[in-house]
Amino acid sequence: MYSESDLQAAVDAKVLTPEAALAFRTHIASARAAPGADEESFRLITGFNDIFVSIAAVILLVAVGWIGASMHPALGGAFVAASAWFLAEYFTRQRRMALPSIVLVLAFSGGIFATMVGFLVKHGESIFGSDPGETTGAILIGAMALVTAGATWAHWKRFMVPITVAAGTAALAATAVAVVLAITGVPSPDGTLPMVLVLIAGLGVFALAMWWDRSDRARQTRRSDVAFWLHLLAAPMIAHPVFHLLGVTRGDDIGSGAAVMVVGIYVIFGLIALAIDRRALLVSALAYVLFAMTQLFRTFGAVELNVALTAFVIGSALLLLSAFWQNARAAVVALLPDNLASQLPATVRTASAAAQG
Repeated sequence: MYSESDLQAAVDAKVLTPEAALAFRTHIASARAAPGADEESFRLITGFNDIFVSIAAVILLVAVGWIGASMHPALGGAFVAASAWFLAEYFTRQRRMALPSIVLVLAFSGGIFATMVGFLVKHGESIFGSDPGETTGAILIGAMALVTAGATWAHWKRFMVPITVAAGTAALAATAVAVVLAITGVPSPDGTLPMVLVLIAGLGVFALAMWWDRSDRARQTRRSDVAFWLHLLAAPMIAHPVFHLLGVTRGDDIGSGAAVMVVGIYVIFGLIALAIDRRALLVSALAYVLFAMTQLFRTFGAVELNVALTAFVIGSALLLLSAFWQNARAAVVALLPDNLASQLPATVRTASAAAQG
């Protein structure tokens, strides 16, 4: 299976002409009766060798991390980060293997952060005392996240792995949240303030993802893959705080009113997912709507079969949505203003109109 990034790479290497690549995309789109963008393709594996290399890399990284940590807590993360960069020089830069590249990016970013955590674990008390305080702790977390973001940016400049942007953005979001918490110093025993900040950060990440999406509406380049991972990051940062603020995560019984609100918000998420042609929001909020639907069926007396009924309703709805995704999306986009719809990927109707024109 070849992704859009592979086709674009072939064009850049002059293996295919732009016209040949366009003809191939048009043929596949017509064969599937949908624009290529609607498939939301991204490159994960090209063969079982990707899985094989990823397993071997994880084993090696665990080993070097364990050896380094036995010498000094900071060396565990440092060894992992250095090894991940070294392995990426071959498996990412030369072989362009997708899944191993993702594993190595995450290992590198995590290793950088773990190095600083390990140093604080070993020397933090002598530097800051036995109780550095909440403000100092928030500043430290923000500083470590910022350093991680900088290292991730260097990794992006070297290897250009799409998920790297999402990893660096996550670090920057953690920095922003930690700095605000440090500045305000407002206690939040119920977690409301952190959740509000995460929600704001999630909306910012979503806006960034849309910026990347707008730069490649046909989803034929690496920029679309970057947007995919950013949407995947933004989705839980939006969904979890929203449902936390509704009280879904605080107890076993949320009440029928809150359950109906959860379902209603999920429908809104579905409309947004259709409009932007990204399914990440639906996946991230799925656990919450399953829980809410279970509570609703229990309220209406279906105690024994509440879980089964919930799974049946949600599973059927999602399968129907998947089967009629293009038509449903065309209907949603048709309701949007023209200046907004023109910023989104083409639908079945607009693609057909363009082909006829």
